[in-house]
This record gives sequence, structure tokens and C-alpha cells, in this order.
Amino acid sequence: MQPVEIKPGIYWVGIVDWNLRDFHGYAQTQHGTTYNAYLVIDDKVTLFDTVEQKYCEDFLCQIGQIIDPEKIDYIVVNHTEPDHGSSLPNVVHRVNPEKILTSKMGKEFMVGRYHPENWSIETVSDGQSVSLGKRSVTFMETRMLHWPDSMVSYIPEEKLLISQDAFGQNIASSERFDDWISWEDLKQEMAQYFANIILPYSPKVKKTLEQIQNAGLEIDTIAPDHGLILQNNIQNAIGAYLEFAAQKPREKAVIFYDTMWETTKKMAEAIGSGLSREGISVKIYSLKKWHHSDVMSEIWDAGAIIAGSPTHNNGIMPLVADMLVYMKGLRPKNKLGFSFGSYGWSGEAHKHISNWLEEMGIELADDPHGVKHVPTHEQYQELAQKGAKIAQAIKQKVQNS
Repeated sequence: MQPVEIKPGIYWVGIVDWNLRDFHGYAQTQHGTTYNAYLVIDDKVTLFDTVEQKYCEDFLCQIGQIIDPEKIDYIVVNHTEPDHGSSLPNVVHRVNPEKILTSKMGKEFMVGRYHPENWSIETVSDGQSVSLGKRSVTFMETRMLHWPDSMVSYIPEEKLLISQDAFGQNIASSERFDDWISWEDLKQEMAQYFANIILPYSPKVKKTLEQIQNAGLEIDTIAPDHGLILQNNIQNAIGAYLEFAAQKPREKAVIFYDTMWETTKKMAEAIGSGLSREGISVKIYSLKKWHHSDVMSEIWDAGAIIAGSPTHNNGIMPLVADMLVYMKGLRPKNKLGFSFGSYGWSGEAHKHISNWLEEMGIELADDPHGVKHVPTHEQYQELAQKGAKIAQAIKQKVQNS
């Protein structure tokens, strides 16, 4: 794609990855992504972030359509993760910048990841400003959003926040701004990104947004490192991030399961019928059909997480174990939990799942429920009643939240 001028003298020079489906090795993206980088033409020509190494030549060509890359004076590294920084050694070799500006942890990570030799790295502190000429840039550390090195860059003269991974979305498109997509669709993409990357650091999100508001920053453009640049939905996006971080439960339940001979599947459907009968929105996911990141995208605002597995070798099915491990790392809050499963003889799976949920700090809505062999009609009715009982507990939790 061509460079795009997003403000007078400020350009998007990133890369569109149309075919990416595996994001960071643990999440899926159905719509590709972008690796956004920004070039400011001023007395000190400044490049904000780089791209993944395999796109380095394309990236330098993007920059070359505006200015000779060797005329870049400063490179700002807001985040050293490889999708934003793995091309940095080659870019530095080509550009030979006067300074590389990054956080203290950014320098530590840069040294550890890229083993620089003779790089002019200058660390910046939280709140520090650097003059670029007609413009200045102020740096704000945002540690653990989502790495310890993370920071954002604010150009006050342009009311521009270069937000690094915050407010990002995995959307590959020829459009650069948020004026072509509905807010509902954009929010859904932001929620998926948040749920799979930012969620464990939810308390930091609220603190960081308060820090930005207390600093009195005027913002009319948010330029993240992935996806669309925000101009029409600034307040919507900030409000959505506060909503995501609060993890306030809705009258919604997410059921995920794996099954061998479809008994556990039928149990999931019976529980779901009881929930929906009481007005609870229900999402049911077979883990053979859905990736764990897709399921996680629905969990962040659910009132209940309901997990099922048949007993397999005295334990749980591998895909259910995968989902539980993934979910535990993302640390969802304000949820009820319930486990179920079928078994032929030993019957441990539903108990193991219940223990996992408790270890995550999830409040159990009821005791784990196992059925030996294939449920009878009466046992399916009992499962539906369990669903109805959990529905009432969800409503109570939502009311109290």
C-alpha cells in the first residue's frame, strides 16, 4: 500500500499483512492485520516504530516514497516486540540515526533481543518531552500494556497519540482510518484484540487512561500499531477500553467443551437450553471447531463460564486443557463457573475442571456435574434445570456488579 498522510507532514508508512491468520502464535485473526509505523517530517525527521523483519524492504520502500531513509534523524521505539521491532537492526544499519529513543526497559529489551553494536540509544523517562523542531513529542510509560517496555508517544501540536498496541485491532484493509467501518464492527475487533492480549492487565488500563486524562492531553487522532487509525471514534474507543477493563458481567454464558462420542456435546446443549429459557444469552463452542482465542473473545463480558469434558485417561480432553491454560493466563474476572462431563468408569474430568476454575478465582455456581455413560431423558432435564439455576445466579451477579 501507498504511504498515507495522516496529518500535515506526518505519514503512515506501515505494512498491510492481508494473509496473517496466526497472531503471535496464540491467537487467530480472520481479517489479517497491519504493522503501523509513522514518519514525522520536521527539523528532526522521526520514525515511530518499525515492522516485522520479513517486510523490511517493503517498509524502506514506503519511507523512500516520502524521503530518503538515510535522512531520518530519530527512531522512536515504543515497543520492542518482533512484529514492531524485528526489522530494527536492518533499519538502523540503513538509516544510521542520530538517536534511538526508547524507555529504560525498551533499551534492556532491545539489547537482549537485537544485540546492538554502536547504536546511539537514549532512554526517555515518563513525561519527558523531546523537540523535533516545529513539533515536540512527549513520552508516557505504559508498562505492562502489554510488555514492560511499552510506552506511548504524544505530539501535542497535532493532538496525535501514537498509542503502540493500545486501541489496536487486527484489520487488514486499504483504508487507514475508522470512517469506513461501523462502530459496532470496530468495537468487536477491538474487543477480540483486548480479550486475547490486554485482558490480564486490565487494572493497568484504567490507571493509564486516568493518567492520560489527568495530563489534560487533547487528542483528535489515535494511531495504534495495528489496524485502523482512530479519528471518528476517539471517545467511543476510550469508553470501550474502560468497559473491557471493568469486565462487568452481562446476562451471558459461554459454554465450551470437547467430546468423543457427542454425549458431552448433548449435555452442553441441555445446559444451554436451560440458560436461554431464563433469558440468558448463550454461546456454545466445540473446541474442535473453534480456536481458543475465538472463545476468549466472548468470555470477557460473560457472566458465566461453563466448561465440559468427558473423562479421558483419568483427566480432561487435551483441547479443554488447552482452553483452560490459555484462559488462566488471561485472568478473567467477575465470572461464575460450572463444569460438567460424561464418563464411562472413573469420572474425574468434571471435578478437575472445577478445580481449575476455582484456582482462577472463579466463583462456582454449582457443584461439578458428571453423568455415567449416556444421560437418560430425565438426566437431560436435570441438566436443563442446572442451566436455569445458573441463569438465576448470573442475574444476581449482574445485579450486584
